[in-house]
Amino acid sequence: MKLFFFHLMPWPYLDPDFDKTYTTAWVKLPNKFYDPEKGNKLYNRYLDELEKAEELGFDGICVNEHHQTAYGQMPSPNIMAAALARRTKRAKIAILGNALPLYEFPLRVAEEISMLDVLTGGRIISGFVRGIGAEYHTFPVNPTESRDRFNEAFDLIQKAWTSREVFNFSGKYYSSNYVNIWPRPLQDPHPPIWIPSQGSMETVEWTAERKFVYLQTFSPTSQLKRYLDMYKEVAETQFGYKAQPEQLGWAVPIYLAETDAKAMEEARPHIEFFFNKLIRMPNEFYFPPGYLTRRSMKMVMESKKGLSQYRPLEQLMEEGTVIVGSPSTVLDKLKHYHSQIGFGNLVCMLQFATLNHEMTLKNMHMFATEIMPHLKDL
Repeated sequence: MKLFFFHLMPWPYLDPDFDKTYTTAWVKLPNKFYDPEKGNKLYNRYLDELEKAEELGFDGICVNEHHQTAYGQMPSPNIMAAALARRTKRAKIAILGNALPLYEFPLRVAEEISMLDVLTGGRIISGFVRGIGAEYHTFPVNPTESRDRFNEAFDLIQKAWTSREVFNFSGKYYSSNYVNIWPRPLQDPHPPIWIPSQGSMETVEWTAERKFVYLQTFSPTSQLKRYLDMYKEVAETQFGYKAQPEQLGWAVPIYLAETDAKAMEEARPHIEFFFNKLIRMPNEFYFPPGYLTRRSMKMVMESKKGLSQYRPLEQLMEEGTVIVGSPSTVLDKLKHYHSQIGFGNLVCMLQFATLNHEMTLKNMHMFATEIMPHLKDL
């Protein structure tokens, strides 16, 4: 199993009761609540935590993209990857990922990922996403075109990475008379590609067809199993191959302390703030009209139905959406879920919401010393 440390870089300084005035931390929460002086210190703290993960032995460190939200302070994950490039030497840097339909011309993504791959000596993992529904309230992109834009942008990027001659690209959304990127990626034919997802049918099928890594994010374990099993079935029945564990990933918040009771006490305010305040938004933000096809709508709505309800830590733990406890409890749960589901990439979110630097470092150290050695050989 490969183990990754994932960071959202959240804004932890919101009044806990902000949602009494503002229904969501996305899109419409005024930026008067952001303090650039605190932001300077916060970015450097978060980069320190990502760099510490390499020192502790994680196989990779992960950044991602969100816009106009306190949920995550990375509108450009490639900038964060660049900041990490020279301060790390071994760990993979996974960008999970660039939201392709939101780019006016995605050839820029091909160039930036190529630069990062060369700069890091071939340590980049390139994730691609469509961007969650809220992003389509921020950018003037028709959500009904989201998937077609994504597919066309990806085709352009992949061909730009792999072609050794100048070519013309003429699509419905993106066109260029001369595609000829300098530099091209160090990894051949290109960096590994990961596809994080909420679980739409089209994404599962698209990813399985190309044998890319499928990463299920922040989901109950029943839904995790459902989607990873779907990937395996699609791979075998539609595309004639047996999916391997290294093609499957799970992103999950984890918190450890010396005892189960202490872990729950310490994690509760931060986990509950994350799931019941930061991640919540109106349904029209999650799923703007046309963002999902009809066949995917039912499945995704079912897997995300709890997002509009208050969920205490106990419920989140029972669902398997988070894992909290002593080292023995956390290890037993991870081993159990692995034996039942068979994922080969575990993406650990060990900092979330308002969890401070000291608690984050302690959580990271406990995971690295008490959990990681027992998972690497699974």
